[in-house]
Amino acid sequence: QTSRSLMLESQSTQILFKYSSLSSIEYLVNGSVRMIKVSEPVRESHFGKRLNTSIKESLRAIIMNKVSQIILRSMLVILRVLFGLFWLLAGINKINDEWMTSPILKNIFLQRLTELPPDSFAVFYLTKFAIPFYQPIGWFITIGEIYSAVGLLIGFTTRSSALISFFILFNFAIGGYYDASLLPFFILVFLFFKYPTGQWFGLDALLSRNFPQNRLFR
Repeated sequence: QTSRSLMLESQSTQILFKYSSLSSIEYLVNGSVRMIKVSEPVRESHFGKRLNTSIKESLRAIIMNKVSQIILRSMLVILRVLFGLFWLLAGINKINDEWMTSPILKNIFLQRLTELPPDSFAVFYLTKFAIPFYQPIGWFITIGEIYSAVGLLIGFTTRSSALISFFILFNFAIGGYYDASLLPFFILVFLFFKYPTGQWFGLDALLSRNFPQNRLFR
């Protein structure tokens, strides 16, 4: 003997019908149990079957949507951590190559300048900004890679880390390292900035609760 339940709710009354194959219907009105005797067993109607089917389909859709969200979020967090490891190794390599103290970056920019059309934006950027300020840019790129690496690895100020990563990639693209391999990096940085991956897995989730007004942890 199986039983079914159906809830009807309005602003003032909540009714829970419970009907079974027995010759009775129990219903709960605002917490009080009532019972109606019927002369014949209550059978599941066509409407009831359609209602149950609809509920099952809705629940299945909700579950599949949640599973898809979990999978996509997990993949994005894994990519964020891998990108952080890449940035950490790149930052350590630049420290070893003395990007902050030697003219290595200036030489890279000068070499790139000879390969570009004279009227291009890249030439304007290099001559007016990158080459005159190569030393501060070298500091910013080296420290920025280390900071972004730590931020992406542990989910700390994740969106700020992504923004700094974009600036670094932009300088690479103009300064001599541009090729098709940079495009996936730009896409990943955009995704890290758009979605709150630090809220899903990282320190941002904890810090945003303690400092809700601070935009760095959102």
